[in-house]
Amino acid sequence: MYVIEQERPVPAAIAGLHHATWAGRDQGLRQLSLWRQTMAPGGATPPHSHDCDEVVLCLAGWGELHVDGQVHRFGADSTLVLPRGSAHQIFNTGALPLEILGIFGATPVGTFANDGSALELPWRS
Repeated sequence: MYVIEQERPVPAAIAGLHHATWAGRDQGLRQLSLWRQTMAPGGATPPHSHDCDEVVLCLAGWGELHVDGQVHRFGADSTLVLPRGSAHQIFNTGALPLEILGIFGATPVGTFANDGSALELPWRS
């Protein structure tokens, strides 16, 4: 599969979050996943970590990355770099939707709550 017409993110079971998996295992990949997400103003991901490296590209909006007890503000054209196992949470702190792309070094993407238990995602990665 070489060219894919991408779907727009759709509402997910996480309040305020719209998600679309743009590439991953279902598209024939073995070591990479690409997610597109839109987060409503005031929305946030749950606190979590992954069993692979993650890079998040901010396309539009403003947010905060909470990681290692620190808060990092970011906006459009920012890149968030999250090494494997980094417990983090992303918040939309702006008045408009936060548009992000998540690139992961695995497919499927293992996602875990901060207590180490598996965090079941409401989408296929």
